[in-house]
Amino acid sequence: MQIVNFLLAAAIGYLCGSIPFGYIYVRLLKGEDLTKIGSGRTGGTNSFRAAGLGVGVLTSFSDVLKGAAAVWLTTWLLGDRLGAELLPWAQAVAGVFAVVGHNWSVFLRFGGGAGTGPNVGWSAAIWPWIFPIAFLIMGGMLYFVGMASVASLSMAVVTIAIFAYRFAAGIDPTPAYLVGSLVAGLVVTWALRPNIVRVLNGTERLVGRRAKRGSQ
Repeated sequence: MQIVNFLLAAAIGYLCGSIPFGYIYVRLLKGEDLTKIGSGRTGGTNSFRAAGLGVGVLTSFSDVLKGAAAVWLTTWLLGDRLGAELLPWAQAVAGVFAVVGHNWSVFLRFGGGAGTGPNVGWSAAIWPWIFPIAFLIMGGMLYFVGMASVASLSMAVVTIAIFAYRFAAGIDPTPAYLVGSLVAGLVVTWALRPNIVRVLNGTERLVGRRAKRGSQ
């Protein structure tokens, strides 16, 4: 029964995504509870606020890695059992659930982040060039716009556009990755609902260069 394999893919993705790297790093290095600092999220931006640039970067890379690991483990464990036709769907399921696990971690009483790191990670496991693209787009958005939420939403849209192009061009013979990117993008957007409201009314938190300018 293939449904069992897809449930396993979902479990792999969720458990990988649930590892709260930002929470762990800040707890170990600062002795503080990241969920009670700043936005309360456990991603790279709030880790940066709580413990500095190094921890923020480490958290971001770790969150990307766990999204990629969800796809790699699914491929390794289930690839032969699913075959070439069904494996992409299982990989997409694992990727989406890595985002879900990050946002609603079983280890943090179903709290977490916004899902951008694992969303980039699982997508990059499918097409590695997504990682440098994400680095450039998100780095640029953070530098010039100074809003992590806008950077996250922008990357979700870019990921969808990339997989839409790959499917339309016949590079991906299945729409599995496009569907996965759409669902993951919706999960990220749902988690960022409060931020979207603040962006629209002009009260969103700033980070980086713009945050420093605003505090002068």
